[in-house]
This record gives sequence, structure tokens and C-alpha cells, in this order.
Amino acid sequence: MRKTFLRLGSFLALTAVAVGAFGSHGLKEMLSPEQLNTFEIGVRYQFYHALALLAVGLLLYFRKTSLLPWAGWFFTGGIVLFSGSLYLLATRDLLQLSLSWLGPVTPAGGLLFILGWGLFLFSTYQENQKIYRSRHKEDAE
Repeated sequence: MRKTFLRLGSFLALTAVAVGAFGSHGLKEMLSPEQLNTFEIGVRYQFYHALALLAVGLLLYFRKTSLLPWAGWFFTGGIVLFSGSLYLLATRDLLQLSLSWLGPVTPAGGLLFILGWGLFLFSTYQENQKIYRSRHKEDAE
């Protein structure tokens, strides 16, 4: 599980940098300042939570708690819903998409971020779980 979150965090940080560069250079002339700001907020929150995923992955090397992986999945879902919806909302005119249904998705992603941070916090109150695995299974992670 820890490698999953390290890989997800690394991939989402990488894509945040790439999407951010594309937005600031490739979309600068195509989006209004307000749309560009919305796009940049999506990038910012994606990057913050990619770093949070890396923290989850690193902490799972030292702490085996039931809530820590849940926090990682909530961060991942938040990135998809929150940042993804902001990217689509910012570029909807450019892409000529009707996205009126997308409005409630952004707050749902924000709620996932909040829940993720809450689970991250509560995981610090949990005792480490004793996990017994064969060497082969641990190496597969």
C-alpha cells in the first residue's frame, strides 16, 4: 500500500507540474484571467495533495494504522473531483462543453480533502497494527 501512495503522489505531482506549465503557457492567451485563476487553483490543490499522498506513503513505512490508507484514498478522490472539475470548468468554453452538472462535484472533492485530513489526524491517535506477512508478499508491495 505504501508504494501505491508513493507512486500516486509522485505521478500526481508530476502531472500537476505539467498541467500547471501547460495552463500558464499554453492556455494563457485562450482563457480569461478568471478562468486561468480557476485552473491554477486546481493545479495548486492537486500539488498540495500529491505531497500529502507522498507523506502517507512515507508514514506507512513507519506506522501501520487502518486510517492512514483511507486518508490517502480520500486525498486521491479529492484530487480527481476537486482539481479535475476545476480544470473542466476553467476550459469548458474552450472545449465547448456543457458542464452545468459539474458544479456540485467541486465541493464534493473539497469534502474529500477535508475528510482525508481528518483521517490523517485521527491516524496519529491509533496504535500501530501488527501485520504479519510473508516476505514474498511484503516484497510485492
